[in-house]
Amino acid sequence: MLSDKIRLTAKEILEKDFKSSMRGYNQEEVDKFLDSIIKDYEAFHEEIGNLQAENMRLKKQLEDSSKRQQQTYNQNQASGTTNFDILKRLSNLEKHVFGSKLYE
Repeated sequence: MLSDKIRLTAKEILEKDFKSSMRGYNQEEVDKFLDSIIKDYEAFHEEIGNLQAENMRLKKQLEDSSKRQQQTYNQNQASGTTNFDILKRLSNLEKHVFGSKLYE
């Protein structure tokens, strides 16, 4: 899972304290950079949540569609109706309704 791979949270980044030395980094510059990292983390976290929700929705939609398709197949099998039977009936109906006009 992704959350197992992420080692830092936005809060941990925010609370990280760097020790300063005589010739250290500009603390204001480091803080600005960490602020942008925090914003990225929050955006990534939100996007991951959205994608996980969409993934679950699509899986459910696929499952529902498969169930409906299976039910339709089972109903057709139970009634003995196949696509061939339906096409044959349609052809006979056309012949009956249109008669010889269909083949002129």
